[in-house]
Amino acid sequence: MTDEVYQFNEEFRNSIATVDGQGKRIWIYPKKPAGTFHRWRIAVTILLLTIFFAGPFLRIGGQPFLLLNVFDRKFVILGQAFWPQDFVLLALVLIAFFIFIIVFTLAFGRVWCGWMCPQTLFMEMVFRKIEYWIEGDAPAQRRLNAAPIDFQKAWKKTAKHLIFLIISVIIAHTALAYMIGTDQTLAIASQSPMNNLAGFLALVAFTAIFYGVYARFREQACIAVCPYGRLQSVLLTKESIVVAYDWLRGEPRGQLRKKQTAEAPKGDCVDCKLCIHVCPTGIDIRNGTQLECVNCTACIDACDDVMLKVNKPTGLIRYASVSAIEKGSTKILTPRLMAYTGVLAAIVALLGFTLATRSDVETTVLKVSGTLYQKPGDGYISNLYNVEFINKSFDAVPVTVRVASPATAELQKVDGEDILLPAEGLIKTVFFIRIPEEKIKTARTVVHLEIYHRETGKLLDRAKVKFIGPVRSSADVNSRLKDEQSH
Repeated sequence: MTDEVYQFNEEFRNSIATVDGQGKRIWIYPKKPAGTFHRWRIAVTILLLTIFFAGPFLRIGGQPFLLLNVFDRKFVILGQAFWPQDFVLLALVLIAFFIFIIVFTLAFGRVWCGWMCPQTLFMEMVFRKIEYWIEGDAPAQRRLNAAPIDFQKAWKKTAKHLIFLIISVIIAHTALAYMIGTDQTLAIASQSPMNNLAGFLALVAFTAIFYGVYARFREQACIAVCPYGRLQSVLLTKESIVVAYDWLRGEPRGQLRKKQTAEAPKGDCVDCKLCIHVCPTGIDIRNGTQLECVNCTACIDACDDVMLKVNKPTGLIRYASVSAIEKGSTKILTPRLMAYTGVLAAIVALLGFTLATRSDVETTVLKVSGTLYQKPGDGYISNLYNVEFINKSFDAVPVTVRVASPATAELQKVDGEDILLPAEGLIKTVFFIRIPEEKIKTARTVVHLEIYHRETGKLLDRAKVKFIGPVRSSADVNSRLKDEQSH
């Protein structure tokens, strides 16, 4: 390949297919896809969208399958509640998720975008399907948009955008249900907007965003906004499996002619450009891996169909790595991938251990600010503490607090009442901790507390506090130690 040809082939990297030389939007009219991969994508889409729309109504142990309530700072994942106090757990989940994306991308490229990303699923498998149904394939859409406004154009455009809007409303309600729960979402939808103005405005905003993205913004979300596409430049390697064009087999490309002449030999690519016509982002996959490619496999189906018609083997465009095309062998387990996999395994193990040892009750004990020790006159020194109990479970929990050490310390609740933690709630109370003055050796004594389930006796949590006592001279301490040793 000469330098001139290489420079010509690299020109596509200086611009994107959806913007012209003046910076104006080029509207993409992708040809209707069909083929084996497309049928598999339809099946996967039905499964994933069923899970998406049914998710807010699924229950595990009476709790939501998934709830991401950022407003009340409450998260429910697989029926387990997580609160702000579980920030470490949530951070580990997010870190594990991002590393999994890195590992998956290193091995299989941008498969997520083409098969599982909600943007692609809704855009290509829902909204474009409706567009094909009402307006026809790409040529018919071009003719309709270029035609003057008449009855046919008016009703087709109105019907299409009305259906787009209805679907956007449904998606908005589902997304809100994942954030505030199905009960509140249904209440907002069934009541007057003035009864819950904030919730109504949130639904309007979500609907406008989804409608705007799928009706107008479209592929620009993948090309210009999505950060995942930008990550490909640093994550992909020659061993990553992506949607790739076999240039060794396809080049030099050339159109078929009825009468073959003694021309230079041609590759299998017949330069039909169907791979470009079906691409939802408007790229030419024959230029190589590009950030705009979402691995939707539409070009694979289109090329395979052409290859069958011209009696040539399929797979000119296929899932393959650059190394597989160049050397004929695929090596997925690279040192880089194994290193990331090791990190992911370590984080998942840490997350599993943390979840297994996680307590449903969290206790915070703090000395009341601005207070010193008290000397009630009965031979004891006492300290006053604020205690906060947080119940992370969905059931009320009766608890009792005991002093684990030192053995001479006593705990006294100010109001004397039993503690019952409400489900998904917290209680604040006040305790005195008392130690006989003669048993205090230092100005600061560490007191260990244990919190038990009052009925089952199960240990729920531990806490430790510092007990402030009177400062004594070294002579007094040594004398007390000698007295205790003599006894």
